[in-house]
Amino acid sequence: MERKLIEAAKKGDVLTLHNLIEGDPLALKATILFEGDSPLHIACIGGYLDFVKVVLSSGPELAAELNQDGLSPLHIASANGNLEIVKELLKVGSQLCFVKGKYGRIPLHYAVCKGRKQVVRELLSCNLECIEETTARGENCFHLAITNNQFVSFKELVDFVVRHEKGEILKKKARQENNIFHLAAYGKQYEVFDLLLDENFHYKEIVDHINSLNESGLTPLDVLLSNGVADRELEEMVRASGGKRFDEMQATLSQQNSMVASHNSSHHHQQQQQQSRRRSQSASGRLAEYLKFNKSDESPSKVRATLLVLAVLIGTATYQAVLSPPGGVWQDDFWPDANSTIKQPPPHTAGKAVMGTNNPVAYGLFLFFNSMGFFMSLQIIYALTSGIPMGLEIRVSLFALTFTYDTCMTTLAPPGTVSLFFVVISIVLPLIMPLSLVAARDYRMGRRCSFPSTRGSA
Repeated sequence: MERKLIEAAKKGDVLTLHNLIEGDPLALKATILFEGDSPLHIACIGGYLDFVKVVLSSGPELAAELNQDGLSPLHIASANGNLEIVKELLKVGSQLCFVKGKYGRIPLHYAVCKGRKQVVRELLSCNLECIEETTARGENCFHLAITNNQFVSFKELVDFVVRHEKGEILKKKARQENNIFHLAAYGKQYEVFDLLLDENFHYKEIVDHINSLNESGLTPLDVLLSNGVADRELEEMVRASGGKRFDEMQATLSQQNSMVASHNSSHHHQQQQQQSRRRSQSASGRLAEYLKFNKSDESPSKVRATLLVLAVLIGTATYQAVLSPPGGVWQDDFWPDANSTIKQPPPHTAGKAVMGTNNPVAYGLFLFFNSMGFFMSLQIIYALTSGIPMGLEIRVSLFALTFTYDTCMTTLAPPGTVSLFFVVISIVLPLIMPLSLVAARDYRMGRRCSFPSTRGSA
């Protein structure tokens, strides 16, 4: 019976198989006791799909059996790249993906080593956890793909882990603490480096391991340069991504430590000088020194935020001042009676500033300097918000705020020459102030730069 089953399996003879099973229903189950390959193993080697289907329908437990070489039927079908048989075997159960054979390898490992891309995809889709399995030597699928020069399998695996956010697997090390960069460097596999170091690669954290050390204390670049004739293009690619030799890393680290020590010494000296100055100052002087702006300690973003807050506060205060001028506004219209002998207030109109009627000069000074502060705050806000998102909306808002301020200022001003004066101010002041500031700042900087040269010439 054993010999007849084996002969039928070698030929893929389904009819003979049916006859044997009808004659002895336990014939297939008895093959578990055979030494060597079972009929299912042989059918998988020959690629006889129909024969495999009949065997599995009668004895599905045969799918997990190992032969004398430590291989299950799924190991054989995966190595051969027979996708249809692989699918049929997986119908028995996804646990077949984890059956470990010789050297602790699972079917996925054999498919990867042979570059069976479609089988790799099928096994991963059946059970994605099998990608984390390692061999008895601590190698995972990625290590096997590189050591067997199967870039097609490697790329399929990489696409899978990136798509399922399992990129951490790429960091795992094989024997002798070699990571995937070390293994690729031993074989000078340009495609592996090109894929992982590409700026569009979605798992960029892997680049952090370009200078990882193996058991021998070598970086991937050390391995690459010590492995026969160096590949200049590959070396440049690794160096462009931050790859270094071990001795270069040591030199860089030593230089950094030296710079840190120098910086700490300089910082300590500055602190001693500051403490010495503080001891010689009065209490009020120490408070002023503590609150003084320090360019070396304050970041540009923090200074920018502080200036923006101050500008908004100034703009709010000056806008509120023009809305509610000192003394308020007249609540009624009044024209004095020429025949009256009683002291009467000056003629005025409702809604006009009381201060503008009683003391036009003081009111003029108030509005002029208040407007200067308001327009200056808007200029600061304009400069600090330049280039940020929705900048156009901010410019429109500032323009609208300027227009409402000018309208309010000219409306509250008493009629006549004073009102005309403020109309001119509201138009001219926002235009000339930025130009005047630029000219003044340039003048001051020019004088500062000229002082040292004057002293030197003397």
